[in-house]
Amino acid sequence: MQGKTVLITGGAKRVGAAICRRLHTAGANLMLHYRRSAGEARLLQVELNHLRPGSVALIQADLLDIAKLPSLVEQTLASFGRLDGLVNNASSFFPTPVGDITLEHWNDLVGTNLKSPLFLSQAAAPALKKAQGAIVNITDIHAERPLRNYVVYSVAKAGLSGLTRALARDLAPEVRVNAVAPGPILWPEDDAFDELSRQRIISHTPLKREGAPDDIAKAVYYLMAEATYVTGETLNVDGGRHVAI
Repeated sequence: MQGKTVLITGGAKRVGAAICRRLHTAGANLMLHYRRSAGEARLLQVELNHLRPGSVALIQADLLDIAKLPSLVEQTLASFGRLDGLVNNASSFFPTPVGDITLEHWNDLVGTNLKSPLFLSQAAAPALKKAQGAIVNITDIHAERPLRNYVVYSVAKAGLSGLTRALARDLAPEVRVNAVAPGPILWPEDDAFDELSRQRIISHTPLKREGAPDDIAKAVYYLMAEATYVTGETLNVDGGRHVAI
């Protein structure tokens, strides 16, 4: 990744921050996107620029505003002169039980998890083709095995899995497109899963433990930098949960 540039959405905290640190350690320059997490984004930028001055730039955007997505690519090229990788990490996650689903829920969940990755990938495609680059989407094991009461989220992530395969075909041979599907890595910040629910999930995970954000970051690095003959693939990083649900 030495001297290459990666645009990462939702990179300010949690799994996104772990991905930023891993790719930065490998030598990449980063355009770190955030929506509301300005404080966390600036702290991470200072941390990484202290290690390698001028290697991380920030960009704020609401990914639901599709018309502004090309500007993320334009500002990345203006800052670093190239774009070698795109990580579609930003995501909304909340329950939508049947009977309570609204159009607002649909627009938010499908918008962040499917619509914006499509249009951002489209905007990035010319630069990525020039650089022989790669896209990594962060999907979910529930794209294949829906999570109860999370209908719209599960559908959106299933769409992102399909988008990964479709883009892999359409952007080949210049651009590789793959995905990472996390399992129980970090619990939602809204305490949607109580301790009993968490233990039940872990008990149904073959490795009987939670993963760490860096487990996802390592997988992203592999698909971005090392898997040069892999495209259209989804790598499950879930302690085996996808075979046990």
